[in-house]
Amino acid sequence: MIHPSAIIDPKAQLGADVEVGPFCVIGPDVTLGNGCQLQNNVTICGMSSIGPNNKFYTGCSVGQQTQDLKYAGEPTYLEVGTGNTFREYCTIHRATTAGDTTKIGSHGNFLAYAHIAHDCVVGNHVIFSNNATLAGHVTIDDHAIIGGLTAIHQFCRIGRHAMTGGCSKIVQDVPPFMVADGNPAVVRTVNVIGLERHGFPAESVRHIKEAYRIFYRSKLNSAQALERIKAELGEHKEVALLIHFFENSTRGITK
Repeated sequence: MIHPSAIIDPKAQLGADVEVGPFCVIGPDVTLGNGCQLQNNVTICGMSSIGPNNKFYTGCSVGQQTQDLKYAGEPTYLEVGTGNTFREYCTIHRATTAGDTTKIGSHGNFLAYAHIAHDCVVGNHVIFSNNATLAGHVTIDDHAIIGGLTAIHQFCRIGRHAMTGGCSKIVQDVPPFMVADGNPAVVRTVNVIGLERHGFPAESVRHIKEAYRIFYRSKLNSAQALERIKAELGEHKEVALLIHFFENSTRGITK
C-alpha cells in the first residue's frame, strides 16, 4: 500500500488501509486517517490532522506554512474532516498565529488547482471548481459552490447553499441561498435549482425569493429592507438564517 519511492517520516501516524503512491512526502507531524489515498507526488506536512477516506490526486501540497508575511515559525495547524476529494495540485495552508487552525469539513469536492489559504474555515459538502481561490480567514458554509477561477477576498464569508459564478471577484459576504457573479460580484438571483436539488420545499423557496425581492429589488435601503423582512418573513427558518447572516456580516453584504 506504500510505494517504495515514497518518503514518510517515522513520526507520522498512518491509519489502516492508507495508500501512498510514488514520490509522495509525509512529514513528522502528520496524521492520516484510515483509508486515505495519496495518488503520486503528494506532499503533506506541518501539524496536519487528516481524517479518514480523503483522496489526494497528483501534486497536492497540504499543510504547508502560511504565506502570510507575519508568520515567524509558530506552531499552527490544519484539520481536514472525512471523505473529501482533492484533485490535481490543490494547495492548503496552515494558520498564521500560534495555536490557530485552518479547518476543512467533510465530503467536499475540490477540483484542480483550488487554493485554501491560512485560517480559512470550510464547511461540509462544498464544491470548489478549478482554480477557486480563497484568501486568508475566509469562511465557506455548508453546501456552498465556488465557481472556477473565483477569487475571494480575505475575511469574506460565503453562506450555505450559495453559489458564485466562474471568474467572479468576491469582496463582500455572499448571503445563503444566493447566486453571486461578476467582477466585482453582485447578487444575481436565488439559487433555486440548487435548493430544489437539496429537497427544499416549494414554500421555503418562495419565502427565500420574497426575502431576496425585498432586499435586492425594492427601493428600500439595507436597514429598511431588513426590518421589513423581519416583520413579514422572520418566523420562517430559512429567512431567519438570512437575517442572522445579514446582521452578523463584518465585510458587508454583496449587493
